[in-house]
Amino acid sequence: MARLVKKFGGTSVADIDRIQAVAQRVKRARAEGDQVAVVVSAMAGVTNQLVGYANTISPLNDPREYDVVVASGEQVTAGLLAMALQQQGVPARSWLGWQIRFRTDDAHGKARISGVDDGELERSLAAGEVPVVAGFQGVTADNRITTLGRGGSDTTAVALAAALKADECQIYTDVDGVYTTDPRIVAKARKLATITFEEMLEMASVGAKVLQTRAVELAMKYGVRMQVLSSFDESPGTFVVGEEEVVEHELVSGVTYSRDEAKISLLRVADRPGVAAGIFGPLAEASINVDMIVQNVSASGDTTDLTFTVSEADLERAVDVIRRNREDIGYGDLLFDPNVVKVSVIGVGMRSHAGIASQMFRALAERGINIQVITTSEIKVSVLIDEAYTELAVRALHTAYGLDTR
Repeated sequence: MARLVKKFGGTSVADIDRIQAVAQRVKRARAEGDQVAVVVSAMAGVTNQLVGYANTISPLNDPREYDVVVASGEQVTAGLLAMALQQQGVPARSWLGWQIRFRTDDAHGKARISGVDDGELERSLAAGEVPVVAGFQGVTADNRITTLGRGGSDTTAVALAAALKADECQIYTDVDGVYTTDPRIVAKARKLATITFEEMLEMASVGAKVLQTRAVELAMKYGVRMQVLSSFDESPGTFVVGEEEVVEHELVSGVTYSRDEAKISLLRVADRPGVAAGIFGPLAEASINVDMIVQNVSASGDTTDLTFTVSEADLERAVDVIRRNREDIGYGDLLFDPNVVKVSVIGVGMRSHAGIASQMFRALAERGINIQVITTSEIKVSVLIDEAYTELAVRALHTAYGLDTR
């Protein structure tokens, strides 16, 4: 008997018919002898609707009340799926984040899980029930509802799988696995049978929408074996596992891209100790994550130009923070551009091979694509380019690394 956590995303529970189909899938797994706990997202489109309601009432709303509103979508799905399971003869009960107590910090809208009180769920599983858990939700030490950020139900599922010591955390979505790149752009994109936590973490952090970054981080930390599957067919998915489970590493496993990028440049910044802290400190205090950074010191050494990227959603707030701190920072001009995209090549095989970056730069240069910013890690090379060249760049790199033909 395996203990499984199955998470179903918004498209998987988009309407009553799909919720009933999910109930049938869960019933089959239970009939095979498995213990199953289920995590659900809000029905497709519901979270956006709830966000719209909150912003209409108050664009600068109280984040604590905002979380109360947007967390309600998962509650509806959990109740409906529990009812559907009961209707099919499966003992089931819905659980909300505050009932299980997914303990989080108080960063409303993007809270982080600090612990899970799983005793009630252990008793539910032992009694033969299927617990249906509302994803995305948590609770602070002072009993305020929190939400975990977009895609947070993935994190709920992994945290639950870790707490329950599940054999596998299965993420059901509208795709049947992890591909070498976006199949909508490259027709020859291939589904990967396995991918390492490290590769999946890099892919998620640079634009792949299959899994949330924090969910992969948590799975890697606690060794939770994951599988990405389709809710709409029975084909095998992609396993996300520790590096030791992968027999032969690909040189490059995938090419991904993120349109959720904006570039900010500060020109003629005084080149003195502490200037970077003066820029990035206020941004951090505003909970704005900075990604790619490049600095160019002037020939005289007196000033520097500093360019960095933030998420496009944070651009307006980031610009506002910098302008409010202009006197402390001391810069000449502030430029920003939301029309950029980050393209990355990823693979654990990069650790033992030279020339990956130069191959990337050559492939882009041959197609006349200018690189604005470059960053690297042990298993990733990322470049920032004009958004207009996204599809051309992705196709060129997919071909350049031989991913078309394997």
